[in-house]
Amino acid sequence: MDNQKSSEPKQSNPTKKWRKCPKRLSVMFSLLTFLTLTLTILFSALLTLLLIRTGILVRQNRGIVFFVIALVSILVGTIISNYAGRHPLTAIIAMSNATQEVARGNFDVSLDENIRIKELREMAHNFNLMAKELAGTEILRTDFVENVSHEFKTPLSAIEGYATLLQKKDISAEKRQDYTKKILYNTRRLSTLTSNILLLSRLENQEIGIKKESFCLDEQLREILLLLEEGWTEKQLELEIDLDAVDYYGNKDLLAHVWQNILSNAIKFAPENGIIHILLRRENGSLITSITDNGIGMSEDVMRRVFEKFYQGDFSRSSQGNGLGLALAKRIIDLHGGDIAVSSKEGKGTTFTVTLPLTLHTKGYDT
Repeated sequence: MDNQKSSEPKQSNPTKKWRKCPKRLSVMFSLLTFLTLTLTILFSALLTLLLIRTGILVRQNRGIVFFVIALVSILVGTIISNYAGRHPLTAIIAMSNATQEVARGNFDVSLDENIRIKELREMAHNFNLMAKELAGTEILRTDFVENVSHEFKTPLSAIEGYATLLQKKDISAEKRQDYTKKILYNTRRLSTLTSNILLLSRLENQEIGIKKESFCLDEQLREILLLLEEGWTEKQLELEIDLDAVDYYGNKDLLAHVWQNILSNAIKFAPENGIIHILLRRENGSLITSITDNGIGMSEDVMRRVFEKFYQGDFSRSSQGNGLGLALAKRIIDLHGGDIAVSSKEGKGTTFTVTLPLTLHTKGYDT
């Protein structure tokens, strides 16, 4: 039993690191204490000597001499300590007050970072960063709850309404079938919304460790196009496909989300008999994938916010999406160390460009 206990790895306690005092800070306070005591003794000795030479104090009366020395030491030490400790104490009190404000939910607080002591200055800076991050998190949380509530409310209301209509005994078979289809459609919307929220939540809290494998990227793009065939054949779209043969090393399932979302948007916003260009190229140590449509395009404001969660620039078609697809796409590309960008002009069309870094696992990589 003793051998088993000794073989178990010891878990480090992170709080021990916090309890350690930095050497510079320890030396600074030790020096401050030393200087306070030294100056107190010097002032006391000089003052006592002056009083004795002027005859105010008599050397034989040692009790009075010691009393004066003690009194002078207390006064001088108090004055020096008060002056030396004023700035650190002011910073600590201000931080304590600001912490209480944050505890009450007020994140609109900041500390003055103009402090001479480096450690206190860094502490104030880190506190300001924390308050700013908490404020941003609170805004995101509020927006998230409001948006999720809104996104869930619409299909749930539709399901409730059509289910109520189905309870009527005098409706025709045609209407019954139509109501059933609409209930199924809104149910799928809820299912997709839930899946996207869970996936985005998981990916936002995951920095490393996504599962990767080698797969044919150009073949994946073709498979996604076949999956969306109903959409582009219904609108009689022309597809211009130019893909290099590439075996990429990444997460196949996550990247499929990216291509499906971008291609679905291209099909949705392209006009009848429109054109969609899909390009895959290996350039300068990167893989460039661009998907272009000649649809309605975007304004500058929409382009700036297109990757935000729940943002939908085209409100007339908001029922066809939930504003999470491009936010998901961006997070997935970020996890692959790549970049996603959009360029567009109103009435001219939109181009999404995805840049993925080539790795040693990628077939055809030039070392």
